[in-house]
Amino acid sequence: MEHDDLSPATRLVALGRVPREPGAQVGAPLTLTSTYHADGPASYARVANPTWSAFEEALGSLEGGDALVFASGMAAVAAALSLVPHGGRVVVPSAAYNGTLVTLADRSEAGEVVVSQVEVTDTDAVVALLDGAAMLWLESPTNPLLDVAEVEVLAAAARERGVLVAVDNTFATPLLQQPLTLGADLVVHSVTKYLSGHSDLLLGAVVTGTDDAGRALHERVRRHRQLHGAIAGPMETWLALRGLRTLSVRLERASANAATLAERLTGHSGVTRVRYPGFGAMVAIEVGGDAETAERVSAATRVWVHSTSLGGVESQVERRRRQPGEPEAVPDDLLRLSVGIEDVDDLWRDLSAAIDAATGA
Repeated sequence: MEHDDLSPATRLVALGRVPREPGAQVGAPLTLTSTYHADGPASYARVANPTWSAFEEALGSLEGGDALVFASGMAAVAAALSLVPHGGRVVVPSAAYNGTLVTLADRSEAGEVVVSQVEVTDTDAVVALLDGAAMLWLESPTNPLLDVAEVEVLAAAARERGVLVAVDNTFATPLLQQPLTLGADLVVHSVTKYLSGHSDLLLGAVVTGTDDAGRALHERVRRHRQLHGAIAGPMETWLALRGLRTLSVRLERASANAATLAERLTGHSGVTRVRYPGFGAMVAIEVGGDAETAERVSAATRVWVHSTSLGGVESQVERRRRQPGEPEAVPDDLLRLSVGIEDVDDLWRDLSAAIDAATGA
């Protein structure tokens, strides 16, 4: 059976394994080496590693392209942005992951790129900025406001104008959205988050298309990885592949929890706004109108973990504006909720009690 005939949930388990031979191990090997014997497929570990290849096979199949693993999500972001020529203009959401926005701001200050920020839900406004741009950078849903962009419409408009389209698909994962099928040129992941799923490693990935243009981009990104040294550790990659095996069941449970919590939070008197895109496991809420109230909520939970990451099996809560570089478009009292796989009633009791205590609701 061809892998393309298998469902994504099955491919998560089946891909990135060694050939089925008598006595062979079932899982992918962990290859720990810096050096290879001469005249083989790889000359040095900065160029290739079998553990990378196993992970890249699985992720590439899920996204419908060819994947490259990187040392971190930010390394993947930097590699994708390296495709922008000197002085090129990047169109980016005004509220997006702050690591991306700070990187672009630094490059803009150095005169390397020009940045055009835009409200990504205003499709007409985004399209109006595409003429003469080098890259359209999208998140959908956005981090942390959870706005949803019309990716397919925007990608088509960008393609008409010769503008590269990169989509950070960390929040949706390839189980909920495959940007390459919607017209994107590049997909970026913080593998640290949902793909690995256990809050125990740093890793990133870039996925490109399989056509001629995609292969050309793939080679440019691969060369960037090799020459800039943004290479993934084999142990982290092996752990990420192991985590990827359970993505389907983790995301299914976390998404169901998120939908239930979003509904319950909408009726909570201490919550002024609930942001939920209708899919996935991320929710954002606004409480009390000020930073102090939101911080008290974060500090009062027992089950929810007060932390800055997301996508792990544990539920995590954080006031995003406490992070340096967070866009001013993000309200001071916004709490980003990464919903995990715990019992949803335990999550609700813990969070609602923290909100009650902090807001006097």
